[in-house]
Amino acid sequence: MKKLGFLVLVSFMVAGLVIPIADACTNFLISKGASKDGSTMITYSADSHVLYGELYFWPEQDWPEGSVHDVYEWDTGKFLGRIPQAKHTYSVVGNMNQHQLAIGETTYGGRSELRNTEGIIDYGSLIYITLQRAKNAREAISTFSMLIENYGYCSSGESFSIADPNEVWILDLIGKGAGDKGAVWVARRIPDGYISGHANHARITTFPLSDGKTSITSKELDKIFNPEIETVYAYDVIDVAREKKWYKGKDRDFSFCDTYAPLDFGSARFCEARVWAAFNRVNSKMDKYLDYAMGENLTNRMPLWIKPDEKLSAHDVMDLMRDYYQDTPMDMSKDLGAGPFENTVRWRPLYWELDSVTYFNERATSTQQTGFSFVAQCRNWLPDPVGGIFWFGVDDAYYSVYTPMYCGITDVPHSFERGNGDMMTFSDDAAFWVFNQVSNFAYTRSSLMIEDIQPIQNSLETGYIDETQTIDKIAAQIYQENPELAVKYLTDYSVMAGDNTTEVWKELYTFLFTKYMDGNMKEKVEVPEGYIYVAPKITYPGYTEEWYRKIVKETGDKFKKK
Repeated sequence: MKKLGFLVLVSFMVAGLVIPIADACTNFLISKGASKDGSTMITYSADSHVLYGELYFWPEQDWPEGSVHDVYEWDTGKFLGRIPQAKHTYSVVGNMNQHQLAIGETTYGGRSELRNTEGIIDYGSLIYITLQRAKNAREAISTFSMLIENYGYCSSGESFSIADPNEVWILDLIGKGAGDKGAVWVARRIPDGYISGHANHARITTFPLSDGKTSITSKELDKIFNPEIETVYAYDVIDVAREKKWYKGKDRDFSFCDTYAPLDFGSARFCEARVWAAFNRVNSKMDKYLDYAMGENLTNRMPLWIKPDEKLSAHDVMDLMRDYYQDTPMDMSKDLGAGPFENTVRWRPLYWELDSVTYFNERATSTQQTGFSFVAQCRNWLPDPVGGIFWFGVDDAYYSVYTPMYCGITDVPHSFERGNGDMMTFSDDAAFWVFNQVSNFAYTRSSLMIEDIQPIQNSLETGYIDETQTIDKIAAQIYQENPELAVKYLTDYSVMAGDNTTEVWKELYTFLFTKYMDGNMKEKVEVPEGYIYVAPKITYPGYTEEWYRKIVKETGDKFKKK
C-alpha cells in the first residue's frame, strides 16, 4: 500500500403512488447539539443504477445584466427552459457551497397526479441553482419557494435536507398537478440535540400552524430570518388537499405525508426502515419501532426526529451510511440470498416472483447502485471556506472512503472531476471505476475480503480526520492575512487527498485480485538466499460449516464420500 494520508504541513504555495425504489437515496440530518464538536451535518447517497459518481463544481461568478441560466433536468439531461441568472453566484463543490450551505434529497414520488411536466425546475436544478444563490438554510428555503412559484416544479414528490453551520432543516415538497406551476411543502428545523432522516418517503406528518412567532406560511417569508421561526409551509398546503378531496378534517390535524404520500408496506419496509436502522444504531429505545420498520404495524409511527444516546462524530455519521441492517432481523448478510460469503447486497429487481407469489429483497442504506454519497460538515467557529468540509465518496458506502473536500476550493481532484469517464466509458484513474472494481470483486467473497478492505478504509478516513484538524488551524491563520492564499492551500490539500484516495484504492484492488484469484487465498513468501522463486503460501478457505450444512440438506448423500 502507498501512503494512507499526507503530511499536513504541505506548502500552501503548491498548486398513483409512485415510489421509485430503484433510484432511491438516503439522508441523515445531525443538529449542532447532537454532534461531538458542535458541527451540523447532513448525509446523502445518490442512488441510481445509471448515475455516474463524480464531484460537481461551479466557480463563483459575476454575471452581466440580462444573463440567463439554462435549466437541464438532472436525471435525464433534458433541456427544460431558461430563467434569469442571478447577478452573482457562489461556488459550489458537490452539494455544498462556499458559505457552508449544503443540500441533499430523496425522491418519494407521492401522488402521481400532482406531477406537472410543464414546470421548468426539477428537483436537481432546485438544489444546484439554490446552492449558487443562497448563503444559509433560511435563504435556501426562501429561494426554493421563489423558484417554484415563478418557474414551476416538474418533478414528483421530494424530501430535502438543508444545513448551514447553525441549523438543519427537513423539507417535504410535491407539485400541485398539471396546469399549476407551484408546489405544496412544509419545512421544519431539527431541534438542537436531535437527529432526523429521510429515505424515499415523506416524513413530516402534522406541524404547527402559523402563529407568526414560531411558524409561518410562504406568504410571510419576510419573517423567515427570525431565529424563533422553526416551521415554514406553503400557504395553500392544506387548501390543495381539500380541493382534491383528500382531506376533510380540521387544519390542526392535517398530516402532510399521510395526505400526499400515504404510507404502505413498501414505503415502510424499503424506506422508513433505513431511517429506523440509523436511529437504532444511536438510540437504545428504537426496538419498539421494529414492527413499523418491517412493515408489520404501520400505526406504530416512528418520530420525525430522535435524540441519540451519545453525541456523534463525523466518523460515526459516515458509518451510518454503511448500514445493511447489521444485527437486526433484516440483516442482509444472514439469509440464504447472501450466499456462502455473507454478501451485503442483493441484485435487482427489488421484487421477484416464484410460483405466482411475489417476494422482495431488502433495500438498505448501503447499496451497490450508489453513484456518490457524502457527509457535509458545517462548522460555525471557522471562516466559511475552512469551516465546511464536504466528505465525498463514490460507489457503495460500505466499501467507499469519505475524502475531505473543503467547501471553498476552486478546483477538484482529477480522479473525481466531471468528464473523467462516464457510466459507459471506463477510466482507470477515475475514482468511480476504481472503487467499483474493488466492491464488485468483494461482492464475490465479502466476508473474506472485508478483512483486508476495512483497515485501509479506516486508516484513510481517520487519517484525514486527524489531518484536517491541522489543516483547519493553518488555513484559518492564513485566512486572516490572505483569504485567497488560504483558499489555494485548501484546494491543494483537497485535490491531493482525492487523488491519494484513488491511488491507494487502485493498489488495494491489485492486492485483492492477486490474493483472492481463483477462489484461493495466497500470501507472499520471502525468497531465501540462493532461490530464484518460491511459490506463495496458499490456503483454500472453502465455505462455512453453515453453508456446507445447507448443501447437505438440499442434496442428501449426493456428494457423500463412498
